[in-house]
Amino acid sequence: MGLTIMRRIKFCAGHRLYKHGGKCEHFHGHNYVCDFFVTGDTQDAVGRVMDFSELKSRCKGWLDEHWDHSFLVSHEDDNAIEALRMVKPCRLFIMPYNPTAENMAKYLLEEVCPKILAGTGGVATRVRIWETDESFAEAAVDSKDGVYVATFEAATSGD
Repeated sequence: MGLTIMRRIKFCAGHRLYKHGGKCEHFHGHNYVCDFFVTGDTQDAVGRVMDFSELKSRCKGWLDEHWDHSFLVSHEDDNAIEALRMVKPCRLFIMPYNPTAENMAKYLLEEVCPKILAGTGGVATRVRIWETDESFAEAAVDSKDGVYVATFEAATSGD
């Protein structure tokens, strides 16, 4: 495959993990960092896979419109959906599955990136969602097995 570029976008969002059984089942939020890795087989006359500002505009544009300062909840979480819809104004994004960092990365890679990158010559091959400074999840394209999702947590002292 060709050359890869990456653009980092920050956004804030709330969520809860439906049927989690722990404290993440409560409404809470994160200052997320999202890394979009885009690969292209060709370079333009300037030598770019894609202009970084164009990548930022497309990725940040989607995040700003849909997830930034929104609550992300599972489509199965009727209680959360009902509660959030009572708040006016309401910014709610209903996910097709639980809004874990893993699923957020997967959703961006499989559902969002193909649409927002259409016509650019670039293809998203990896999306990384940092939920905290120490932990992230990523979804990546595996040429043999399709998309895979993995979670990583940095070793920290004193935790």
